[in-house]
Parts: sequence; structure tokens; C-alpha cells
Amino acid sequence: MRIISGEFGGRRFNPPAKNWPTRPTTDIAKEGLFNVLMNHFDFSNLKVLDLFGGTGNHSYEFISRGSTDVTYVDKFYGCVAFVKKTARELDIEDKLRIVKGDVFKFVANCGEDYDYIFAGPPYPLPNLDSIPDHIFKHQLLRAEGWFVLEHNPHHDFKSHPHYLDERHYGKTIFTIFNYSPTPPPGN
Repeated sequence: MRIISGEFGGRRFNPPAKNWPTRPTTDIAKEGLFNVLMNHFDFSNLKVLDLFGGTGNHSYEFISRGSTDVTYVDKFYGCVAFVKKTARELDIEDKLRIVKGDVFKFVANCGEDYDYIFAGPPYPLPNLDSIPDHIFKHQLLRAEGWFVLEHNPHHDFKSHPHYLDERHYGKTIFTIFNYSPTPPPGN
């Protein structure tokens, strides 16, 4: 795992992956997604939510690129401990709020809204298809914000009322949702 760009660009991390319930986003897929995001957002002004945060891969990338308000949520103790350790090493503890807890409970009780929400759930999660509905039901996304869900080809969200676009990187798909029908750059 590496941070692609920004202040910590090129920095590599080796999470202790043995028996971890994670599937870190590949560097190629993450780089492709961040190329799209760079054309749409000013990272320094983003309030970011990273759900099913795993190794913290996305959180570090946002902070490296200038985000100062990132919330990471995961329920696996090993992942949370790794992210806390990495945040200390990078000296970003003031920019990264780390929440150990169930994502669905967090979403239901959060009471905040975000410019950008990323969810990288385990692909076999039985209720993966319901995640966009929870985000919009609990109004976690700001009016001009994007919610990005990482999933595999076994899921299709094109008929979702907030579907905007999707990007494919091998078997990794990022589906983008928002409130308005403005297509992302490159379409």
C-alpha cells in the first residue's frame, strides 16, 4: 500500500494483513479514482468520511493531498490500531478522527454531513446494496458532495435515483452518487 500523491506521496505502508478482514484498494484503482476527484474537488476544503476504512488507505491519501477534516470508521480492532499508529507516525492525528464502530450504526447516528464519502465494504457484505440508501436516508452527503462506493461486478447501481457515474479498474468498480445530475469530468 502506498500514498500516491501530495505531502506523503510515495510513502509505503505494510499493514499486518494476516487474518485481516480487509481488501485494500489497489494502487491503480485508487490512482484512477483520485484523478477523477482532483478534477472535481479542492481537497483542502473537503470534509471527508471514510467508511469501512480498513487500512486507512483513502484517509491518508486525502490528508496527503490537503484535507484537514477526515473521519475514518471501521469496527475491526486490528485496523483501527494500525490507523492510529500510522496517524501518529505521519503526525496527522489532528486531521484524522478515528472511530471504532459499526458503519451502519455510525451512519444512523452521525448527525453530520460531508462533502465526500467513500465506502469500501467487504465485497461479500450481505447488505452492501443498501449502503447508498442509508447514506441518503440519513442525509450525510452535502448538496454538492459525492458518495463513492467501491464494489465488484456482482453489484449494479445504475437504476439508483442518486446514481451519477461509475469507473471500472479491472474487477474494482467505483460507483459515484450525488444529489444532482452533473456528470463528473471526463464524460
